Amino acid sequence: MSDVMTVNCPTCNKPVVWNEQSPFRPFCSKRCQLIDLGEWAAEEKRIPSSSDLSDSDGWSEDQQ
Repeated sequence: MSDVMTVNCPTCNKPVVWNEQSPFRPFCSKRCQLIDLGEWAAEEKRIPSSSDLSDSDGWSEDQQ
């Protein structure tokens, strides 16, 4: 089975071969990987949630 699997880079949409020769997969390059990381860090991307709780709502370290 010698089918070559390709995916599109999530950042620039360039085709990427999915194998050991593509160290940044699914990204095409370190640059695209860092752009994506920066978007997550800046909270431009996030996983949707049905909860409206903030980080501090609903729990406390002081609760017993």
